[in-house]
Amino acid sequence: MATTVADRSALAPATEPDRTRPRRPGRAAGLIRGRPGDPGWVRPAVLVLLAATALLYLWDLGASGTANSFYAAAVQAGSQSWKAWFFGSLDPASFITVDKPPAALWLMGLSARVFGFNAWSMLVPQALAGVASVGLLYAAVRRWSGPAAGLVAGAALALTPAAALMFRFNNPDALLTLLLVAGGYCMVRAIEWAGTRWLLLAGAALGFAFLTKMLQGFLVLPVFALAYLVAAPATLRRRIWQLLAAGVSVVVSAGWWVAIVQLWPAASRPYIGGSTDGTVWDLVWGYNGLGRLTGNGGGGAGGGSGAAAGSSFGGATGLTRLLGSEMGIEVSWLLPAAVVALAAGLWTRRRAPRTDLVRAALLLWGGWMLITGLVFSYMQGIVHPYYTVALAPGVAATVAIGGRELWHHRHSWTGRVGLAAVVGAAGGWGVVLLGRTAGWHPELRYAVAVLTALAVVGLVVPPAAARRVGVAALVAGVLAGLTGPAAYAVATAATPHSGSIPSAGPASAGAGGFGGGMGGPGGTSSTSASTAGSVAALLASAGTTWSAATVGSQSAAELELASGTAVMAIGGWSGSDAAPTLAQFQQYVTAGKIHYYVSGGGGGGGAGGRGTSSAISTWVAAHYTATTVGNQTVYDLTKATS
Repeated sequence: MATTVADRSALAPATEPDRTRPRRPGRAAGLIRGRPGDPGWVRPAVLVLLAATALLYLWDLGASGTANSFYAAAVQAGSQSWKAWFFGSLDPASFITVDKPPAALWLMGLSARVFGFNAWSMLVPQALAGVASVGLLYAAVRRWSGPAAGLVAGAALALTPAAALMFRFNNPDALLTLLLVAGGYCMVRAIEWAGTRWLLLAGAALGFAFLTKMLQGFLVLPVFALAYLVAAPATLRRRIWQLLAAGVSVVVSAGWWVAIVQLWPAASRPYIGGSTDGTVWDLVWGYNGLGRLTGNGGGGAGGGSGAAAGSSFGGATGLTRLLGSEMGIEVSWLLPAAVVALAAGLWTRRRAPRTDLVRAALLLWGGWMLITGLVFSYMQGIVHPYYTVALAPGVAATVAIGGRELWHHRHSWTGRVGLAAVVGAAGGWGVVLLGRTAGWHPELRYAVAVLTALAVVGLVVPPAAARRVGVAALVAGVLAGLTGPAAYAVATAATPHSGSIPSAGPASAGAGGFGGGMGGPGGTSSTSASTAGSVAALLASAGTTWSAATVGSQSAAELELASGTAVMAIGGWSGSDAAPTLAQFQQYVTAGKIHYYVSGGGGGGGAGGRGTSSAISTWVAAHYTATTVGNQTVYDLTKATS
């Protein structure tokens, strides 16, 4: 019976994988024993990997509370109103949406509807998305490179500090990463058999990635298309029309929600937060699109050449950004090793046929790493370090696949030197990163240095001279590469995170804290948790459509979470969105739909003069009497002074 490469021994020679379909055991038997021909250690090792990942991501998950209150308020709103759930509205009365599409909020909102809104019901779907991402990456890598490489790839992803941060937080990046990995898995299946169905599923995964974080979900699309065009076992004509069909799948899965929102009567749909005209299209091409790359069109300033390394916007643009004091800690632990593994792996497969699956895997995952890394390195608009979690699967898979390929060429000097270079790059860069927090467990740095040195020496020894030395050196090299990120991942999971720009690693390693919003400018909200609690009882008894209005989504979110009522966020995240106008606000007040105005919210007059929050604040102060509640200035809009 023919078997795929994944069914062979983990240490079998590297050859062109067999594309014939093996007979599989039943589902129950397969879950316990694994695939036919698997070594006995494979299935227990996979179960341990998934269980350890679940423990890392789920342990004490509620310690972060509502995490990012901006998204937490939208989850709470979705648990109270289906309309707010569908649009991704910040408040249950659906005045304005968050500044991202709602796919991630859909999952968390459904969980909150089933189990009630709390920290666990909101964050558990995020953690499970992380476990699923690790499992899918393992499955994708093992198909062509064997179970050992799959386990290394899965562990590398699970232990990336950015992953340990985002899969325990309520930002959209968790679902985005899962959907991208799902798309990669579908591409592996599609390339293997030139299967149209799997190609369409890959397109659908990227379409829903767009509905999670818009154009960031399309970063890997060119790489997926190139890998299929190069390696799929079909005629060029068939490959082209299959890719066109996959393009249709992307458009349909990404566009159905956009079409519904655009066709929805403007008078009854919420304002699309972050846009200049209340439409999704403006959000796509401006704030969440080209503006992120150029720094114009609503993308905001923050990642440009003037940004300081380690800032909440990722540091100065250029190739060194990913190695900087903040992004380096989040994701770069295995990045140098992955670049070496990609180059060396492609060199070893340079004479392989067009349909060679190992080279296709390197093109797929290595291309993912390169294009995502270059975009993050050079984008001029807003970029936060935790965005790099989307880079982690490409890095993890490339290291595992390239390392496995070099291991199977260890009988040549090229293979041994290449593998030693991969291990040296991983361990050496780990020592550098650990040295940035020299006072935090310095013994780790020395242990990684020793393991790296031993592994490098052991890997250059010819296999005929010492057969067992090579295996021991390989194990030492894997440990050296994963010790640093594992320590930072555990430290990340053990630290509660809140605010809009969470940081990974030990508390002393990153800027951390509560900074600018999800793509918004820096600064903190003026509505503290204690103040929100003082005002909560007042808002809870308001009895109006919106219990209150305040400038900025962050301030409104905190008031919503404290009171359980709908609070109108004037001007969206930064106070600069053109919603509502002064005339519209006056109409809401006249109709008795807003009870209170809470002064001092975040944001301001708006960028480029687009916002109307300053005019509204002035009008309220001129016509209503200010009172102080919990150190917060509050105006009762039902009692005008004139």
